[in-house]
Amino acid sequence: MTKPLSLTSLPLFPLESVLFPGGMLALRVFEVRYLTMVRKCFEAGAPFGVVCLQSGTEVRRAGAPTDQLCAVGTLAHVELLESPQAGLLLARCHGSQRFRLQRQTQLPHGLWIADVEQIPDDMPTTIPEHLVATARLLAPVLSSLHERQGATLGANATAGQLADSGWVANRWCELLPMPMDLKQRMMELENPLVRLELVADMLESTGIAPDS
Repeated sequence: MTKPLSLTSLPLFPLESVLFPGGMLALRVFEVRYLTMVRKCFEAGAPFGVVCLQSGTEVRRAGAPTDQLCAVGTLAHVELLESPQAGLLLARCHGSQRFRLQRQTQLPHGLWIADVEQIPDDMPTTIPEHLVATARLLAPVLSSLHERQGATLGANATAGQLADSGWVANRWCELLPMPMDLKQRMMELENPLVRLELVADMLESTGIAPDS
């Protein structure tokens, strides 16, 4: 068995949200601890890690609870970086591989860094017949979001992506309203087919499940 790849001193960006592999993330960066980090990652073509906060706040302030980070996060790669004014960066990032925290440290100026072990990508898994309707419903939803909001998420979804259990499940997890801890657990699931089965259950429970 191939040993999982490790990264040392990976800079982290804790957020009150979950980034899924293949997902898009828009960031408005203004804190000193992240301005240099995001710019350096963009210039080097290197990722940083996005992790969901179990406690604490995205913006550092006196008296806030101590940051508690979820154990699994996702690598984020900066695709586009703009600086509309001094002290402000607008970044568009995409999620790639998941990772598991091994050791994390908060530096004196507040930036978190960690040694991490990368988690293998979802195995490509064809959507079984009884779940095909989840992909059939997803395509027009993504298209509508692109037309109404200019969203880039899945705007040009390929036939291969719409036939893959993990990709379809991840996009639904981003779209469906669910508690953050549930989003985190869904992202951590190793079996993409189980993730899609759970998504199908949620679609049914919300009354928007497509006909089989």
